[in-house]
Amino acid sequence: MKDNFASTKILTNLPRLPLAGSLDLTYRCNNRCRHCWLRTKDGSGELSTKEIIALVDAARAMGCRDWGISGGEPMLRPDFAEIFDYITTHTKTYSINTNGTLITEEIAKLMTRKGSKMVAIYGATAEVHDHVTQNPGSFAATMHGFSLLKEAGAGFIVQIIPMKDNYHQLQEMIKLAKSLSPHYRIGAPWLYLSAGADPERNAEIEAQRLPPRDVVELDRPDFSSLESVGDGEHPKCPAGDDRLFAACIKGRRDFHIDPYGMMSFCAFLKDPEMMYNLREGTFQDAWDRFIPSLAEKVHGGKEYLDSCGSCDYRKDCRWCAVYGYLEHGRYSAKVDYLCDVAREMRACKETMQKENRRYFTIGGITIQVDSDLPFTETSFHPKFSSFIVDGPGEDTVSIRHHFELPDLPEEKRGNELYRKSPWAIYKKGNSWIYAGIPTDGTVSPLHKVAVFSFDHSAGRIYNNGEDIFLKGNMTSLTMFPTDQILIARLLADRDGFFLHSCGAVMDGKGLLFVGHSEAGKSTTAGLIAGHAEILCDDRNIVRRFADGWKVYGTWSHGDVPDVSSRSAPLHAILFIEKSDVNRIIRIEDRQVIVRRLLACVIRPFVTAEWWEKTLDGVEKMAREVPCYVMQFDKSGAIVPELKRL
Repeated sequence: MKDNFASTKILTNLPRLPLAGSLDLTYRCNNRCRHCWLRTKDGSGELSTKEIIALVDAARAMGCRDWGISGGEPMLRPDFAEIFDYITTHTKTYSINTNGTLITEEIAKLMTRKGSKMVAIYGATAEVHDHVTQNPGSFAATMHGFSLLKEAGAGFIVQIIPMKDNYHQLQEMIKLAKSLSPHYRIGAPWLYLSAGADPERNAEIEAQRLPPRDVVELDRPDFSSLESVGDGEHPKCPAGDDRLFAACIKGRRDFHIDPYGMMSFCAFLKDPEMMYNLREGTFQDAWDRFIPSLAEKVHGGKEYLDSCGSCDYRKDCRWCAVYGYLEHGRYSAKVDYLCDVAREMRACKETMQKENRRYFTIGGITIQVDSDLPFTETSFHPKFSSFIVDGPGEDTVSIRHHFELPDLPEEKRGNELYRKSPWAIYKKGNSWIYAGIPTDGTVSPLHKVAVFSFDHSAGRIYNNGEDIFLKGNMTSLTMFPTDQILIARLLADRDGFFLHSCGAVMDGKGLLFVGHSEAGKSTTAGLIAGHAEILCDDRNIVRRFADGWKVYGTWSHGDVPDVSSRSAPLHAILFIEKSDVNRIIRIEDRQVIVRRLLACVIRPFVTAEWWEKTLDGVEKMAREVPCYVMQFDKSGAIVPELKRL
């Protein structure tokens, strides 16, 4: 599974505490990667083991419970194992970035401790990988590192580093990554220039930059960013404010320390004036006084306000003042390469709105369906055609399809509330997790995973591969056996529910012919087809509003394929019975009506809350909507009786 990690930890609802720290142990490295912006040969002045332990303790005393360890190559330090051991036993979570070439059995055993371990690959073959690293034998050494981690039982993420000289092997690198671990991620798709402003190294980095279109393809926008293409604010630099770091500092709860004890709020800041020397002060002073003071230190002025600060592509741009500094030595300077990427990003968003998003309305609810793969005219079954709408409605819920399964062992699923093949359903925090389980009832292997918000108004659905989607003619929007699993949950919060029924609109009035399989719903649809519009012959939706009940058609039809998205005021409910006579008999006993209705309510995963809401709705319907028994034969003689009704 491809893993995505947020690059910036902005937690504005928490007190300003140093919750997470990143520590570069060294900028030395045994590789000489063509894209590297940090590498140095000189290790003099690096923090000692004792100094690092003291800093870890000082940060922990102020709230730090999360450390990220990187470099350079952190394992190049002879004291790496000691440092790693101390950090990982004095923190709640950790992550580490390494090229994997220096992993030993001892280190592999230490890395079995729970945390995020990212090991980089730069090619799918030794030829390409070693070309990028400029270190013959590095590919073999990295593969050996992977084998040691596997032998020790240490899980890890394979991090693919894309650039011009290895991009032709991207798919092969992904295939290799999947063969090594259940998890992989693609690293930053664009490259920033060197921290030391070395012209020779910068030229080499620029030569490895991918074309802007490839950058966007590697890091496609999230669907949440499609709502207002070309409109909105840059997340870090509000319009009209030329304090280039004020918003970033205000929202951050993390910090960075370089190998020499220089601390700041960002790993990309290499300006000495923006860094605090911990050897000459304290961690608390750096966090409480120095970092907040930087909010007013850098102003973009006219250069910024006339370019990036007022650009139409602000929302689509990855520009940040630190990148301007790395590129040109000025925080206010624009980066032309990122301008080109922003234009491609805007074009990609516009394309995704057309190709990767569809809207459908059912039961007064609009369902926004997003997909990592583009839709075609034949993606969904033709039965959905009358339910397609152009955009969101007053009540819109969203689902998004992914095409790889996440790593979700049972211990990470939360509290199990339901298990009946094909689903095991869990409650975790404010989320519902639907795990598709084998028909034999065992826990794994999973064939589908869905994660829904507490009210089921937003969900991500993880499918096991692309085949079903690419084949097309899908019969459910969720790609579940039926969409009722989701829609029935939504209806309970909207004074509604599904009924086993044939729905029809006759002379502008909604009629529901209620009954289970073989009761004659499809037969009824055939008898009245020339006299009424059929909504659906098997399952329909009813909802209660201030002015009364409405019936809605659905796409869950039986033998009669005619379906309609239309709705109508619900005029009568008729419990159908096959007979030798044709007559309609009013039911006055509300308890009888409630029992009959409950027997035909379509149930999703039942919780006490869902049941209470649905039971309340059924009781109201029994009081407020006229109900009848309809006895009929196949002659069609029941139609005049319906018209008189």
